[in-house]
Amino acid sequence: MSSEYSPPDVPLTVIHEDHELLIVDKPAGLLSVPGKGDHLADCLLSRIQSAFPNALLVHRLDRDTSGVMVFALSRHAQRHLGLQFEHRRIKKTYYARLYGKLEPKAGTVDLPIIVDWENRPLQKIDHENGRAAVTDWKVKSYGAAGPEGETRVRLFPHTGRSHQLRVHMLAMGHPILGDPFYASGAARDHPRLMLHSEEIRLLHPDGGAGQKFRSKSPF
Repeated sequence: MSSEYSPPDVPLTVIHEDHELLIVDKPAGLLSVPGKGDHLADCLLSRIQSAFPNALLVHRLDRDTSGVMVFALSRHAQRHLGLQFEHRRIKKTYYARLYGKLEPKAGTVDLPIIVDWENRPLQKIDHENGRAAVTDWKVKSYGAAGPEGETRVRLFPHTGRSHQLRVHMLAMGHPILGDPFYASGAARDHPRLMLHSEEIRLLHPDGGAGQKFRSKSPF
């Protein structure tokens, strides 16, 4: 971990609940699943299972990322959603604030990622051994925060590599503001990682109807 773990003491925010799906709004600073050691036992999964004992993990968000997260309420739903992730049928949109002015206003990052073994849990670009990782971006607006300004973007990952959005934006020369791992100097001097899971689109495990769930960014 980048710092001492102090998970936020906030109530669970449920966006949607039915017989197969549980959609929640994950707070920043809370692990998705337990880490190693008792001091990392508090996590979103354990909090959810206290209220929804049948809840099952489907995917994860980084500790410092907030926003929409999906849990299954049956084994069938877990398998169904897992296959959707595997076949890239689930579409996710993130909102982020970046250091500096990102140009052009839309584009794609196609850079393979691998774990940086000597500096785990950090990841890095590796053209020879990395796994394929693709992210689209679209600029929402520019701001004047700091001497270099900032860019507010929506990010659309096509793959789900660990730290993908954070590493891709760093590779573009515009780290996500407040990133404790990949930002430095003025870019790091923010109260939290400015990355939020804003929207997720999926097919409902019962019947396959398209569903969309959103969480407004807190920053």
